[in-house]
Amino acid sequence: MMARKLLPKLRGKTFALFLSLLTLCFVLFNNVRRNIHEYSSPPVDTQTFHKYNINCLGIYDLDPVEVEKSLIIRKNKLEKDTDESLSNLTTNCPLFIKARGYGDVCVSEEETDFPIAYSLVVHKYAWMVERLIKAIYSPVNIYCIHYDEKSSAEFKSAIRGLAGCLPNVFITSKREVVDYAGFTRLQADLNCLSDLLRSEVMWKYIINLCGQDFPLRTNIELVSELKELNGANMLETFRPSEYKKKRFKFHHELRDTKYEYKKSPKATEKLKSPPPYDIEMFVGSAYFVLSRDFIVYMNSSAVVKDFLKWSEDTYSPDEHFWATLVRIPGVPGEVSRVQSDITGLMVKTRLVKWKFQEGKKYPPCTGKHRRSVCIFGAAEIRWLLNCGHWFANKFDTKVDPIAIQCLEEKLEERKKWFQSAVSTTCT
Repeated sequence: MMARKLLPKLRGKTFALFLSLLTLCFVLFNNVRRNIHEYSSPPVDTQTFHKYNINCLGIYDLDPVEVEKSLIIRKNKLEKDTDESLSNLTTNCPLFIKARGYGDVCVSEEETDFPIAYSLVVHKYAWMVERLIKAIYSPVNIYCIHYDEKSSAEFKSAIRGLAGCLPNVFITSKREVVDYAGFTRLQADLNCLSDLLRSEVMWKYIINLCGQDFPLRTNIELVSELKELNGANMLETFRPSEYKKKRFKFHHELRDTKYEYKKSPKATEKLKSPPPYDIEMFVGSAYFVLSRDFIVYMNSSAVVKDFLKWSEDTYSPDEHFWATLVRIPGVPGEVSRVQSDITGLMVKTRLVKWKFQEGKKYPPCTGKHRRSVCIFGAAEIRWLLNCGHWFANKFDTKVDPIAIQCLEEKLEERKKWFQSAVSTTCT
């Protein structure tokens, strides 16, 4: 009788317990399902650039099978690395930093005590710009990017996303519409220099690059070699030929051009006045390695300001401005005017392979030529890494993506070797 009275109560309690357990299971199931969904479906596209199935050690050793494979890849339709994919990835900065390994960079004490500044003047191929920065990246360095105002909206968005994710990468506060061989190409670097001088990072040297350059040395190697300069500047600077003198002997005006830059300076018959202060003219390259002391001097010098103004209507002023300034007596890191010509292969700054010098000063191009400049192929990787220069130009993943991929791999190997040899701190 007592059991019959207790049975309904027990059934009620059992049912209530069953409902509670069922509710708990439902909540736990939903949580697990949500977590799995969040893990398996990131909120942004994680696509980066395309990587090819190639043995880079074989490429470096010029193994015929791997070199032939790289040529077959080039002949086939290459995968397109879009600016949009970089824009998408940088909408989630933690994901971007993890995917590209920026959080795994190790820094030696020597690197920490010797930060480097970079000025990058770019206008296309956002992933190439990112890969260049990644290859020279150190959290103690500072990187200024100037993008051409004529660049596509997609490219600008990708570069802004890149700069927004890395605290020591920024876009210059003033940007130019860059004209081919025009004054605005020089002004683009000057804009970055001004911003870099205002940076809290007390960099020791500045190196300027373009978007189709790529390093041949790791950051720790660059620091070691820069310290050996002991305050000296390094760039091409030589006496101009009669042909080169025409670039600054006559007044130039901007005219429409077939090049992607849209406009370029063309010579008129109007003679220019001599350079101010009877400055002796030298020519060279737009690219340089300059000390901080030199940039500080240049930023406050009336002579430099007047010479800059005089250069506005010349052809490719970036190719005489720096080469001339470093020869002015008394400037920090001065190159004496009595010193002999310093040409491209004599400085480590940047290696460019010109078509008319192939077979004489260096081996033939294995990629393609564009305006007489070699776009490097994969078969040149070994030669490039052993030629003694710090950077090389040009690279183009639309011509030979294996060249960049294998350079990246070799540089990563060298980074790891140096990290194992010296004490480092990792981010």
